[in-house]
Order: sequence, then C-alpha cells, then structure tokens
Amino acid sequence: MSRLAFLVREALVNLRRNALVVTGAVLAVFISLSLAFGALVLNELLRINTLAWQEGTHVVAFLKDPAEGGLDQAGQLALMAEIEAWDEVRSVRYVDKAQAYEEFRQLFADRPELIETVNPAVLPASYRIELTDIDLYRDVVFRLRAMPAVLEVRSFGEQIDQLSTLSTVLNFLGLGLALVLGVSAVILIANTIRMAIYARREEVSIMKLVGASNWFIRVPFLLEGLIEGLLGAGLSVLTVWIAAQNLRTLGSSIPLIRFTISDQFFLRWGVLFLLFGATAGVVGSLLGLSRYLREADGGAKPGTV
Repeated sequence: MSRLAFLVREALVNLRRNALVVTGAVLAVFISLSLAFGALVLNELLRINTLAWQEGTHVVAFLKDPAEGGLDQAGQLALMAEIEAWDEVRSVRYVDKAQAYEEFRQLFADRPELIETVNPAVLPASYRIELTDIDLYRDVVFRLRAMPAVLEVRSFGEQIDQLSTLSTVLNFLGLGLALVLGVSAVILIANTIRMAIYARREEVSIMKLVGASNWFIRVPFLLEGLIEGLLGAGLSVLTVWIAAQNLRTLGSSIPLIRFTISDQFFLRWGVLFLLFGATAGVVGSLLGLSRYLREADGGAKPGTV
C-alpha cells in the first residue's frame, strides 16, 4: 500500500511541476472529445426526430373543390377508400374544410388578425396518409399527382431523406474527429511525459542505478497520462451534457422538434469516452517513456559512452 501511495504521489508531483504543459494536454483531449461527442449528440437528436416524423402522417394530398373540377364529398370519400387499399398505405384520414379551418385556427392562435382574413371555404379538404414504409413515399406521391381530383401533394419523405443523409455525414464526421484529434491528444500527452522525464532524468537514472525496474519507473508517468486523459474526457462529457440540458429547455418553445436525449445515452457514451480518454493518456505515456527507457538501458551497458 505504501508503494502504491508513493507512485500516486509521484504522479501528482509530476502534474504540478508541469502544470502548463499538462493543461495543454488536457485541453487537447477536451477539445477533441467534445467535438466528437457533440457530433454524436447531434446525430442522436436527428435520429430521434427522424423516428418521430416517420410516425403518423407521411403524405398530405390536398383536393380540388367541385367548382374547380374536383369531386363532391361523397366522391372524395370513395377515392379515399381506393387509396387506402394501396399496398403502400397503412391508413388514410379525411380532413374536410371545417376541420382544416379548425387546424388553421389552432396553428395561428397567436395571430388572430390572420385568422380573421381567412375564409373557411377557401381551405381545401385533404387526405392525411400514413405509409407502411416511409421509403415508399415517392411512388405514392407520383400516383396521387396523376389523379385529376388532387390539387397538390406534399410529403415529409424528402426532409427525412435529407436528415438521414445529414445523420450519415455526422457519423463520419464524429468518427473522423475522434480519430484525428484523438491521435493529436495522444501525441501531446506523449510530449508532456517526455518533458516530465527530461526534467527528472537525474532522479530516474539514480532509481535505475539502485535497481528500480522499468515498470516501477513507468507507473507514475502512466498514472500522469491516465489522469490527463480522464480529466480531458470528463470535462468534454460534462460540457456536452450541460449543453444538451440547455437544449431541453429550448425544446419547450419549439414543439415540432425534440431536444430531449435519454440519460442512458449519456451514461453509455460518457463511460466509453472516459475509457477512450484514459486509454489515450496511457498510450501517450507509453510512447513518451519507451524511447527514453531504451536509451537509458543502452547507456547503462558496460563499455558504452
């Protein structure tokens, strides 16, 4: 136990002696992992909202009035039954003019002057269509637009496609940032350890002369790298988590977009990022130590200068 306490104390002494360089290493880990973790959080938000938008109405078909060449209400209901029989369609909901006007009033409840200027008769009836698979929206839109009774067709499929593409880009971006900036953090930690060894080279040489093993010499520096990596990773996880909590409050003012991410997501990825930071610190320490100890072992051989 006393030996372990000695090694931990030595690691803390090294951190204090090289506070400026250690701060740079911690910041490197913090920045790299914050960017990578932030990309993961944005990707998760996109995934949550994409799933939410995939539920319910996928396609809206607005209908022509009878005076404009459209069908009467009975004909519209008959056409709805025909569309509902399509293999791609799960369900169809008919919204008449009165229901459309009620929806309009709810959407623009904070703008009464706009509601007063709208005549309920000009709002078209519509079909609200839910598909069995959102990827089939193109075929359904094409068939609906070919119908003479349909005035206009709108689909959320294109927006979902764009979100899926953006999600893929964010995945690659997060992975790329984690790799590139993670390597940078490892290199900076390695340089930090080398500077710490150089500052204590006489002490390390004396330890080797009295028979200290390479691993006994390594452990304080490995602990130093481990602490640097954990500090940087911990700060990144905390920062991104705080930013996500602030987004939750923003979500209450934008009801159409979900900004809430589960605590399980942060727990799972937070632990992984902490492990990554610790691993980066240990790997950087090993890289910084290996060359020096090889040179020290070579210099200690008899007959060498």
